Parts: sequence; C-alpha cells; structure tokens
Amino acid sequence: MTSSFSPVLQSRLPQVGTTIFTVMSALATQHQAVNLGQGFPDFACDPALTALVNAAMQAGHNQYPLMAGVPALRDAVSEKLERLYGRHYRAADEITITAGATQAIFTALMALVHPGDEVIVLEPCYDSYLPNIALAGGVVVRVPLTPGTFRPDFGKIAAALSAKTRAIIINTPHNPSGTVWSQADMLALEALLAPTNVIVISDEVYEHMVFDGAAHESASRFGGLAERAIIVSSFGKTYHVTGWKVGFVAAPAALTVEFRKVHQFNVFTVNTPVQHALAAYMAHTDAYAALPAFYQRKRDLFRAGMAQTPFKLLPSEGTFFQCADISAVSDRSESDFCQWLTTDIGVTAIPMSAFYAEGFDQRIIRFCFAKEDSTLEAALERLQTRLPRT
Repeated sequence: MTSSFSPVLQSRLPQVGTTIFTVMSALATQHQAVNLGQGFPDFACDPALTALVNAAMQAGHNQYPLMAGVPALRDAVSEKLERLYGRHYRAADEITITAGATQAIFTALMALVHPGDEVIVLEPCYDSYLPNIALAGGVVVRVPLTPGTFRPDFGKIAAALSAKTRAIIINTPHNPSGTVWSQADMLALEALLAPTNVIVISDEVYEHMVFDGAAHESASRFGGLAERAIIVSSFGKTYHVTGWKVGFVAAPAALTVEFRKVHQFNVFTVNTPVQHALAAYMAHTDAYAALPAFYQRKRDLFRAGMAQTPFKLLPSEGTFFQCADISAVSDRSESDFCQWLTTDIGVTAIPMSAFYAEGFDQRIIRFCFAKEDSTLEAALERLQTRLPRT
C-alpha cells in the first residue's frame, strides 16, 4: 500500500544546509587529501586518561550522575579557574558540566534569550552561534572584526548596542582567525558594558593555546565581566578528546540557575565515567600547562614550511589554526580555491567566508595544525611542490 502522507514542514532553520566542515571533509576523503580543514587532532590523548575512563567504568560509575555534573570534577574546575584567573566559582551552584562547548552555548542562549532580544556576534564566528540564536528566537546583530587583523572594533560594538541587546558572544582565542584578545581589549569591553544589563557569553575553548608568552585573558579575570559572564570551555580541546564532547560552564549563581533549567531538559547530564576520569586526571596533573609550547611548536613547524610557498601567512596568536592569504596563489574565490586545493593539490583547508553569514570573501583560508608532525609534513610537501608558481 502506497502512503499518501506528505508532511508540510516549516523549517526552524531554513537558511541552514550541510556545514562546510562536512562538505570539505567528505571531499578530502574522496580525493585522499591531507585534511587540515576540520579542527580536531589526529593524535591520541594521554593513555593515562583513557585508562582512568576504563577504571571508572570498572568501578561502577556507569549510571546517571548529578544533573550539574560529578562533584569532584566541578571541584577540579573551580580550583583551576581560581588558580589561573583569580576568580572563585562555587562548584555547587556556579559550575556545570556540559555535553561539550557547543551544547553549553546553545543552552545559554536558550536559557537567557527571549524572542526579539538582540544578540551581538563578532564575525567571523564559529558556525553554531547564529543558528543557536535563531532557535532561541533572538535577533542576530552582526559586528565585523577588523578585516585582516580580526581585532575587535569597540566603536562598532558600541554602535550595535541598543535597549534590545540581551547578550554578546565573544571568543578568545578566536576561531577561525587565531587572534587573542589582550587585557586592553577586555578592559574596553568591561567599560563599554558597565552601564548595561548585557550578558557576556565568553567562548574560551582554546584557553590553553596562547603563544609567544602571552596570557589568556579570561572574562573571569575582570570583575565587571565576570559578574555578567557565562564562561564556556572544553575538555575535548584541552585534552585532545574532542569526540568525548565534554565541557563546562562557569557563571554566577543567578545565571547558573537559569542555565541549569534548560540544561536539565536538553541533555540532563553528561557521560559519567568520563567525568570521573577527568576529575581524577585533573587531581594529579596540570597537563594543560604544556599546551602552549606543544602547539606553538606545531604552529612554528607549519609556518616554516608554509614560508616556502606563495601563501602570505597571518599571525597565529592562539588556537590551533593558521590563516593564509591566497592572493598570490590564485584569483579564485575562497570557496572555489579550497575545493581546488583539495581536488588538485591534495590538501584541505576551510574558506574564511564560511564563518560569515553573508560569505564575506577576503581571499583568506584557514588550516588546522593540530596534527601529527607527519601529517603536517605531508601537507607541506604537497603545498611546496604541487602549487603552480606565478
């Protein structure tokens, strides 16, 4: 019997299709390209960490934990934040363990943004921000970071503030550009928001990947920001386990109350044995302290190899991304160039235009250097020998 049912669907995200990361990764697989597009490591985490997950399972930590997260892990996060940034968050009512940073950001927006509220985003930005705001019923107010340097323009941010502004999302170290906000930047934002009731959602997932001796300026360092900020970070980025999808939120109690109201109904809680393992791991090691040097060496290896190509490299102050200007390589658009680079040269990157709602094309692409040295060397060999010389 043939069904006559034909659903009439009104999409909640009519402008959203398959992400550029999925498209480019599929193309990389099809053409056996070295994939420096999507931002995840191709190397293993510390074996001690996976052993702790197994030990937690064997110890019987396999049922639901508390909704807000395993107390020992929340305690470990609280201790770390106070030690690194000088701000004490109470583990009981100011720290929540989340199913990764993306879920944390989505939950924060769903909890705090009401239909018609405006949310300022600084473009280019991580691709989940805009759809999350739309799903919350908010109005996106896009403010460009300065082209070329990707530094915040506080005059433009000030002009974007209105009586309807509910929140601003900031991201430092910044994906996709690798720019790191300075202390002066954070103080400028603190002063700008002081007379307002605007909430700050501070995406700090690359907090431990800041190079050349610079410090990560967490919003939690600044009293006027911390009192209004939801701090988001990621164990996946920090410990090379992006597939585990575990992160955390630190926020004042009043904001945490509203955050947890939504959190309990969109995920309720997060992987129990992994939480216990992370708590045990953090109690015995500060492995994140080695990350700046670890990733700076990979950045420098990649930059040294790229210096032997026609690409013009932008600064990479943090994260595990390197952006490059393609103007001396090709007259193609960013998107077309990335497809050509994958199919003809055998290396995959991501167009910067993918991080703008309207696809602003500056002739810049993004590579990920969170890869084995052998992966980076294979990519560099192709870029050095296969690119046409002008």
